[in-house]
Amino acid sequence: MSSVRPIIQLGDPRLRLRGETVDSFGKVLHELLDDLTATMRAAPGVGLAAPQFGEPVRCCVVEVENHLYELVNPMIVRSDGTDRDLEGCLSIPGYVAYVTRKERVWVVAQDRRGKKFKVSGSGLLGRALQHELDHLDGKLYIDYLDSLDDLIPAGRGDDGDAADDAADEAADDAEAGARPRARVRRATRALA
Repeated sequence: MSSVRPIIQLGDPRLRLRGETVDSFGKVLHELLDDLTATMRAAPGVGLAAPQFGEPVRCCVVEVENHLYELVNPMIVRSDGTDRDLEGCLSIPGYVAYVTRKERVWVVAQDRRGKKFKVSGSGLLGRALQHELDHLDGKLYIDYLDSLDDLIPAGRGDDGDAADDAADEAADDAEAGARPRARVRRATRALA
């Protein structure tokens, strides 16, 4: 039975730990993957990595266009192009920023039973894969910014603040089609 768990926030040193290679593909891993998925969906977000639970192991989940990817010991084996878009994180709530990443990535990973598979993605999937794999190395999207002044407050639109509304609209555009429109504003701030 999966459960929603607390997501650690920026400032917790466990968020910066490198994940250890997974070598046991049994019940403990399966429960962790199930909890990552349940927590990601409840947030809601597009991905979540084990270090965001304070568990330094190399596994994460990504869900884009209703397709769930469970990635154990993933690594990017090829990348191409560049893409600049808005990004947010469940461990840094309330903010988004424009981040430049690779346009397309090819990833090799193992599934929950240890079987190797490949996934490639561009757009939201490519960005989410890179974001989650960064978490496994203790890296956050804010590490790509020149300054924390580049962060954009992502308001909930309930105070009528034009800057928050503009950030929400840009975030909506970045996430269009990835989630039902009613959930887009929250999901954008919570890529992973």
